[in-house]
Amino acid sequence: MDFNNKETLDFIQRAFEEDIKGGDHSSLASIPTGTQGKAKLLFKDDGVVAGIDLAQVILRQLDPQMAFDVFYQDGDRVSFGDIGFVAHGSVHAILAGERLLLNCMQRLSGIATHTNYLVKLMGNSTSKLLDTRKTTPNLRFLEKWAVTVGGGYNHRIGLYDMIMLKDNHVDYAGGVTKAVAQTREYLRKNDLDLKVEVETRNMDEVRETLSCEGVHRIMLDNFTPSQIVEALKVIDGKLETEASGGINESNLAEYAATNVDFISIGALTHSVKSLDISLKETD
Repeated sequence: MDFNNKETLDFIQRAFEEDIKGGDHSSLASIPTGTQGKAKLLFKDDGVVAGIDLAQVILRQLDPQMAFDVFYQDGDRVSFGDIGFVAHGSVHAILAGERLLLNCMQRLSGIATHTNYLVKLMGNSTSKLLDTRKTTPNLRFLEKWAVTVGGGYNHRIGLYDMIMLKDNHVDYAGGVTKAVAQTREYLRKNDLDLKVEVETRNMDEVRETLSCEGVHRIMLDNFTPSQIVEALKVIDGKLETEASGGINESNLAEYAATNVDFISIGALTHSVKSLDISLKETD
């Protein structure tokens, strides 16, 4: 991912405004202006790194001349004690950008590491592991990128790029058939070309969804692995299939063994442990 884009640069500037505002007075007060130095990015956990390129963009917003000796790339596996890079440049820039850099890299590397762990639990399954919209507000684009670094795939980005008729939509609309029919009319009137997914809670809703035109994917919500197998026989490849709800590392292998097309897990982004990383002065 090229982080020199408007979305990322705007995010960085907002983060600096939150943290620095009128100045990093601790550094300005104690270290002479123009002081040059080096800092090493030190990994204190084992995992999959995500954010090496982003870190360089962050520091170069404060010092465009910042130079880097880079030893690992995004997606690489790192171990305790490894050095990701050494930055050479303005000490004031290094210290002012340190916290934003680490906050991002620790979070994103945690997501990539957990995603990679779950992907490996799936073995030789043909299922694809998906994230969800359960992300940190305004960090979704970075967190979803980290999922792909770990070997997962992105579900819809937001409410705007795919139709997902969940249980509440179906109930408020008066059932699956009505919800899908009204959705098709809405898309036609607004000249929108969006895929449609329907969340189903039982086999009756699966069969009802199959009878509707214009649906691309069926979500099998809180189905057990054996119920997934039953549903897949009924669906018979007519639509894409997604398993969701109650899936975690203890049962993921069972779900993956069904070879349902997609498995979505909100925990990829909403409850991961950040990787322990630090930025330290070095000779």
